[in-house]
This record gives sequence, structure tokens and C-alpha cells, in this order.
Amino acid sequence: MNVVGTMFFKDKKILIDKPRKRPTYQMIGGRVEENETPLEAAIRECHEELGTKVIFDDNNFRLVMEFNEIATSDGKTPIHFYVFEYQGLFKGEPEVSEEIEEFSWYDSSNNEIKLSNTLKNKVIPYCKKNNLIN
Repeated sequence: MNVVGTMFFKDKKILIDKPRKRPTYQMIGGRVEENETPLEAAIRECHEELGTKVIFDDNNFRLVMEFNEIATSDGKTPIHFYVFEYQGLFKGEPEVSEEIEEFSWYDSSNNEIKLSNTLKNKVIPYCKKNNLIN
């Protein structure tokens, strides 16, 4: 299964969300649908999860990582993960929805937030290494 996630940054923090059906926070993203490229999926997922009050330019997405791992949701499904970085300014406020319970701007001081394995093991180390978050 192919999955995408997009990193949005503001003030040296990364935007993460908490789905209502999961105990952990994750990146904005989801599954790549049939006949859809990873970039198209990333853009679609951002529109779906962030709501109508967030404005971004579809041309500012850049693929920065891809890797294989096991899905956090069930601990057994193999996935191929594509991680995009949004390279524009984040404008607007994300809206909670039936799918998303909460949003948070994360940096290293947020130790109490329970992160998905993808964030904890791949994305946050990448962000720290590249000085994208504090």
C-alpha cells in the first residue's frame, strides 16, 4: 500500500494531526488511491484534512523522503511512505472534522504528545537533522 504525508512548518514547528480513530498524532496525509500519483494524493489529503480555511499552492510540494515500513494502525500491513515538504508559507487555520480531532504545532518540547511510529522514527529525526524544527 502506498501512503503519503506532508510536512508543513511554521516558527520551527511541524503541523501534525490526531485522527479521531487513532491514539497517536500523525502527519497530514493518507492512502494513495487507484490511478493517483503520490503528489496528487498528498495535495488531495491536505485539502481534505486541513479544511477550507487553509490556503496553499499546489505547486509548492516537494518529495523529500520515501521509505518502507509497517503501518502503525495494525502493526502488520507493509506500506511505502512518500513524504512531501510544503515549501510555501502556511496560511490559515486548520479545521477539525469528522476525521480529525485535533491539530498541533510540534517541536521537541512537546514530549507529552504521542507520535505515530512514522513521525517518531523517520520524520522528526529528519526535521531535527535538517534544522526544520526546534
